[in-house]
Amino acid sequence: MTSRFQPPPIIKATERLLLEIEQAVRQFPRYHRYAVGADLRKQAMTVFSNANRAWRDRARQAELVGQLVWDIDSLKQHLQLAKLLHAFNSFRRFEMLARLAQELGAQAGGWSRRLSAPSAQNAQASGVAQRGQKLSTRTALAGANS
Repeated sequence: MTSRFQPPPIIKATERLLLEIEQAVRQFPRYHRYAVGADLRKQAMTVFSNANRAWRDRARQAELVGQLVWDIDSLKQHLQLAKLLHAFNSFRRFEMLARLAQELGAQAGGWSRRLSAPSAQNAQASGVAQRGQKLSTRTALAGANS
């Protein structure tokens, strides 16, 4: 569990992606820098801001993480558009950004699933006891040997 003052890894990942996008947009041709580049930078900043908000606002965390997942998908679309417009100075740069965005999406998806899945700890707090399935009973063994 991360402390209140130490951000989770997804915050560092959003920060790194934002910085890498800023560097890439600087290399865009002038025509793309002020159109698709500005949109890409704005979307990356939205992802970064919303990730921080989701981390800090515990009361609305599930809702904000859900929005973060959508924001990352939108960022991926912006990256794809910039590639199709040949805005990147190299395919390697695009590929690196796409990989970072994919990893970020996986982290956000995992965070979202973890928040939406009922945990055993929450079930115990509400008075419902949960146990794992016992596989070593005679009935289970007899069924497996048949």
